[in-house]
Amino acid sequence: MRSFVHESAAVRVVFGAGTLAALAEEAARLGLDRLLVVSSPGQRTLAERAAAILGPRAAAVHAGAVMHVPRESVGPALDAASAVGADGYVAIGGGSAIGLAKALARATGRPIIAVPTTYAGSEMTPIWGQTEGGVKATGRDERVRPRAVIYDPELTVSLPPRVAGPSGINALAHCVEALYAFDASPITMLIAEEGIRALAAGLPAVIAEPESVEARGRALYGAWLAGSALASATLGLHHKLCHTLGGSFNLPHAEVHTVILPHAAAYNAPAAPEALARAARALGAPSAPAGIFDLAVALGAPTSLAALGMVEADLDRAAELATRSPYPNPAPLTREGIRRLMDDAFHGRRPDQADTELRARS
Repeated sequence: MRSFVHESAAVRVVFGAGTLAALAEEAARLGLDRLLVVSSPGQRTLAERAAAILGPRAAAVHAGAVMHVPRESVGPALDAASAVGADGYVAIGGGSAIGLAKALARATGRPIIAVPTTYAGSEMTPIWGQTEGGVKATGRDERVRPRAVIYDPELTVSLPPRVAGPSGINALAHCVEALYAFDASPITMLIAEEGIRALAAGLPAVIAEPESVEARGRALYGAWLAGSALASATLGLHHKLCHTLGGSFNLPHAEVHTVILPHAAAYNAPAAPEALARAARALGAPSAPAGIFDLAVALGAPTSLAALGMVEADLDRAAELATRSPYPNPAPLTREGIRRLMDDAFHGRRPDQADTELRARS
């Protein structure tokens, strides 16, 4: 048996239909009396509902979160928190809201209660991201890991299937990268494999029955596991590419994950056969890269960078940015290899088992 290190952080999880009602109780448990409720502009109504549940513990609502946490969005949020003397933050919504709350927590050291309404999974991690000058920086800081997370599948019923699919594949990406991370432990791998299994079953059910709280709950359970797996593992090629494409080319976050994941998995398959075999087993597919691609197609999600508005002339620059700084990854990172990956992703080619086997022999 190989040696490993596994760290678990104390995050309180409240899971179940209608659990948003427990928000004030969770705030009281943490001793928070002046919470700034953070959301995107489109989730203001939900943020105001959360503030009403908090009652006197809600200091204000700040609905200024935007995709990729640009630096210019953080200053106004800090001003809003300072103006009301906030002693903590409620992040309600998707990855944009949680990302902005993490920026606030990183700057002030004050805790977060997260109420995710998508399947991003970032609510379980100490990972932060911020974009400045067209470059997205990421890092780890325990101050940004939410102290409590409320998973209420009723809040995800309004998430349109066209958004739910890519959001779920984003979560799936966390599981896949956790399986082949150099610092993965047996516990991380169990969590990641179960997360893939839950998402692979739950997401098609969400598309088939959008009003089903049961289906939404299964997908949200998978997202929770995905975030938990990601929190214990180091990011590799897939996330590096997605951060590059999102931060430098302003492509939509979850959709980029959806397009890139099968190709990143194919790139790493020869160097991580056991991890990709686990992923394939959880997907119920002969090949993990092709199985991920087929799942995206079944969900009606985008499968090409061209469909997201990427310009083919920018592929060279994206490959250069993605290989500018070294980072851990199972397969060696070469500019030529990444450029081929990007070309496959741009055109939306389906990875197949023959291609994977050919790369393994080359």
